[in-house]
Amino acid sequence: MRRFLIDTDTASDDAVALIMALRSPDVAVEALTIVAGNVPLDRCIQNALYTTELCGSPVPVHAGLARPIFGEPVTAEIVHGQDGLGDIGLDLTGRSAAEGHAVDVLVETICGSPGEITLVTLGPLSNVGTALLREPELAGAVKHCYIMGGTGRLPGNITPAAEFNVYVDPEAARIVFESGMPITMVGWDVSWTCAFVDPAGEARLRAIDTPYSDFVCDIQATLTEFVEGMLGIRGFDLPDPLAMAVALDPSIAETEDRYVEVVAGDGPARGQTIVDHLGVTGKAPNASVVTHVPPEAFMALLCETLS
Repeated sequence: MRRFLIDTDTASDDAVALIMALRSPDVAVEALTIVAGNVPLDRCIQNALYTTELCGSPVPVHAGLARPIFGEPVTAEIVHGQDGLGDIGLDLTGRSAAEGHAVDVLVETICGSPGEITLVTLGPLSNVGTALLREPELAGAVKHCYIMGGTGRLPGNITPAAEFNVYVDPEAARIVFESGMPITMVGWDVSWTCAFVDPAGEARLRAIDTPYSDFVCDIQATLTEFVEGMLGIRGFDLPDPLAMAVALDPSIAETEDRYVEVVAGDGPARGQTIVDHLGVTGKAPNASVVTHVPPEAFMALLCETLS
């Protein structure tokens, strides 16, 4: 069994990624550590607990940081709904997180089993960056870290330069990318070209006809409206599930080892991930940047975990 620890700001695409991990027969999810991002922390916690209940999983859910290391919180209800799961009327109250702060869980779990824990991050990197500040040796103890964040080539999705997860806490992201831990970066731009579910794809998912497949499609209601209103096309992209797919089966991804710099501080480039594609900086690569995943490979893996 492979051992995963997942750090997430649980909203509509995060929940799909969690189902993929929780229903993979060769993966043991040690814990979910929750960070504020798509919606405020309390809603992220309830969404994670609802998803683990749906999967019948006893995985502990631990509350983490409710705000970035620096600056004010930024959320994305316009994309994922006020509750984060599409505002479809789910019962998302009354559940309680496990004892123990997410940052402590990250340090204790990873450093307690060096070389054994795969870390998958689906939200802002506030928890992980704080854990590295507390215990820098964590970087060397991680087996591998798969990050859904940034963009490799295309513009951002919250500013012209920045992708949401990195923009929310670029200081934390900079700490993580400069930590020396082995990183695979799955950018939002790759999800847009390789993990977009059009109406035919949604019909394929619904035809699986399980509680998981219906849930995965239903909770994209707000996201579908947002995409159609912004771009005039019908469907939804699944960046977090794509990152999880790469973590579950790295062989499906085409990657390039590159140096990635995160722009922190204020200004129009805040949160940008600058990927040195040509090696002009002369700096050693600090991440494997995913450039392509065959859409059918992603969809096949998603369908398998929902079946």
